[in-house]
Amino acid sequence: MKSKLKCLMLSLSVCAALFGCSGDNGSEGAAGIAGAAGLNGQDGTDGFNSLVQQLTLQSGNEQCFKGGTAIQSGLDVNENNILDSDEVNQTSYICKEAPINSAENFVRVASFPICEQQERDCNTDIETAAEIVTVNEAGTVLIYSNSPQNSIGFVDITDMHSPQAMGELSLDGEPTSVATNGNFVVVSVNTSEDFVNVSGILNVVNIETQEIVHTITLPGQPDSIATSPDGNYIAVVIENERDEDLGDGLPPQLPAGSLSIIDAQDAEPSRWSITDVNLTGIAELYPSDPEPEYVDINDNNIAVITFQENNHIALIDLSDGSIVNHFSAGAVDLVNIDIVEESPSVIDASSTLDQVLREPDGVTWINNTYFATANEGDVDGGSRGFSVFNVTGDPVWDSAESLDQMAIRFGHYPDQRSENRGNEPENVELGIFGEDRYLFVNSERSSLSFVYDIANPEHPVFKQVLPTALAPEGGLAIPSRNLFVVASEEDSRDDKVRSALNIYSYNIQESTYPIMESVNDQNDRAMPWGALSGLAADVFYDNILYSVSDNFYASNRIFTIDTSLKPARITSSLILVDSNDVLANLITQSTEENDELFDDVDLANLINDDKTVNIDSEGIARVDDGFWIASEGSGTIGDTEDRPILSLNMLLKISNEGSIEQLVTLPEDVNNMQLRFGFEGVAHYNNALYVVFQRAWGDEANPRIGIFDLVSETWSFVFYPLDSVESSAGGWVGLSDISSLGAGRFLVLERDNQGGPDAAIKRIYQIDLNDFTAEETLPKSLYQDIIPTLAASGGLIPEKVEGLAVTSSERVFVVNDNDGVDDNSGETQLITIGEYSQ
Repeated sequence: MKSKLKCLMLSLSVCAALFGCSGDNGSEGAAGIAGAAGLNGQDGTDGFNSLVQQLTLQSGNEQCFKGGTAIQSGLDVNENNILDSDEVNQTSYICKEAPINSAENFVRVASFPICEQQERDCNTDIETAAEIVTVNEAGTVLIYSNSPQNSIGFVDITDMHSPQAMGELSLDGEPTSVATNGNFVVVSVNTSEDFVNVSGILNVVNIETQEIVHTITLPGQPDSIATSPDGNYIAVVIENERDEDLGDGLPPQLPAGSLSIIDAQDAEPSRWSITDVNLTGIAELYPSDPEPEYVDINDNNIAVITFQENNHIALIDLSDGSIVNHFSAGAVDLVNIDIVEESPSVIDASSTLDQVLREPDGVTWINNTYFATANEGDVDGGSRGFSVFNVTGDPVWDSAESLDQMAIRFGHYPDQRSENRGNEPENVELGIFGEDRYLFVNSERSSLSFVYDIANPEHPVFKQVLPTALAPEGGLAIPSRNLFVVASEEDSRDDKVRSALNIYSYNIQESTYPIMESVNDQNDRAMPWGALSGLAADVFYDNILYSVSDNFYASNRIFTIDTSLKPARITSSLILVDSNDVLANLITQSTEENDELFDDVDLANLINDDKTVNIDSEGIARVDDGFWIASEGSGTIGDTEDRPILSLNMLLKISNEGSIEQLVTLPEDVNNMQLRFGFEGVAHYNNALYVVFQRAWGDEANPRIGIFDLVSETWSFVFYPLDSVESSAGGWVGLSDISSLGAGRFLVLERDNQGGPDAAIKRIYQIDLNDFTAEETLPKSLYQDIIPTLAASGGLIPEKVEGLAVTSSERVFVVNDNDGVDDNSGETQLITIGEYSQ
């Protein structure tokens, strides 16, 4: 708004100057002798009047999409006392703001794993990807690039809730991008031999027949591609990317990149022509080696091109290949960000970076005057946000550090990328849905798509955030069907990650994500959280839950969650502290007894200098005067090289202030069988603790449930019969948590170690420990298969469903562990599966 007011003030100052307005003459000095009056000068010529007018802008206006006011000024050259259109020399805008709360929201309705193109049930190890996605004119067929398989894929979304595989088309190289042009999809294909011997082609594919109908030779290795709104032009950026393993991976590394313009005005692709535009010598950084990265085209057939490594932007007129304007993308100052990577992780967003180069990647026109860039960064920068520019090269708005802060608030912050580019915005997409204009910003490392109302291009307003599969790249708005699609490219079956297309519907509906977020801390920064592994209900307040993060993060915390709010709110985090040396004394004693178990290094790893602790919190139980935490041991007996014993399985009593008051370990004979799959959950009932082991130890057939009597301080054990492995990917099945129902009955959470389409077992069983016999194998009864509930979110099934809690009103909650957003989309689902019913 400041820039607009500045323009208005400038207009008024011009008016004052033209009319000869004067200000205060100031105080008078000492009186002097008056001089003789001079001769009257010749009358000057009258100047033109300066006029100012206001115009009301209706909803849907290109500059102010929600409507507003245009303020125009200029000289009345024809002296008709009317400011005619050709007399306007300055215009500023005051736009109506987007409503903060809108009834219309985007909600994920389906996910299509790309592996379904190989096998309907995804029972395949073939690596796939969906990088860039486009759609046919009817909005019913998605077409995506699959670079690992040198192919493009087709997906039928006639039923948005049930996308269907339509097959893939093999190509003679790696597809880098796709775009629709009428009945065709054009595909830029990299056929380069290496980084020096570069080549590429443009395939023209008939969408209906899925056949290549024409091929155009490109002058080098292509990257992004775009078609003009009128279909007359296709722009292909020839990146000729550098070899990041050559030397320090810095430019310049020839050959230089360029822009190829395809004249597609003829209906027959074989008659399309190509023109190459030289882009060298315009960027301030590495001018001899431009690496154009992304392109988009506006209604005037002006292409905006980002040069990521060169930190530059150019505007090209596609009708003649002329450079309309070019300018540096500039730099931005960042505050309240994390720039240090630790292991275990610590999210500390208290640092500042000055003048960070934006280095934009994806770009999209907002209208014919403004465009937005996703500032991923690369060689010399990465400003962790997105920017809005006007065509004269002015950055009129920048998100600065706000995306990092929101990623922290939503539990999606990738701390392992803190020293690089944080959440790393990868791409931007514009979508116009009726009277609403939205900008989607895809964050590669946080696996989020941030949605902004951009009715006023100079003042984007955050609307909501959408969860995606791991590593979102391309975004696609389909306004004709009120849909938005995100293509996520990361795929590794071994890591329980599958590439997918996520589909979101825009309608009058409540937002469904995030399910949980944190409040700001005492420094007015988002409270960090993630990797939630255990869950417990408060003993007094029905809407309060507690959770803990595992050993991915240092300085363990207990989080308080208020479920009465929507989204649920993490209102506080209680840091665990070994203020009474309870943990330190145990480790010291153990070291003296068996130096193969612990040493000084282990002590330093578990207890920090400030006496905060780094344990592997996997379970939590709430009691009247504090909490009990189940900490999983580290290491396996006998495995001294790969997984030596670094810590024992422990139960720790925590005061309401966070201090460790008591510590319980297993009997020696049980410790001597330790497997790294140890304590996973704990419950409290009738002066006893009930702790579940994740998997069977030693030669035992089933995992144990340990019962520790808090009065007699003695252990007893029973065995729990796990389900057999059912996933086509194999793996194992184990226990994750336990929660008391009262009267000696418990719910236990059982899961396999598979996610996405390979997930088969995510179940809650009921057991009765009211009158157990030590060492017996318990009977169990199925309470609920929760895979349908997890699938209802429209996303891929999470692997680690690890927390289970039953409230005083017998509502049953579960939560998944997002692995600290490390090789994980970061999505956390805290869901209730209803009230307990026997």
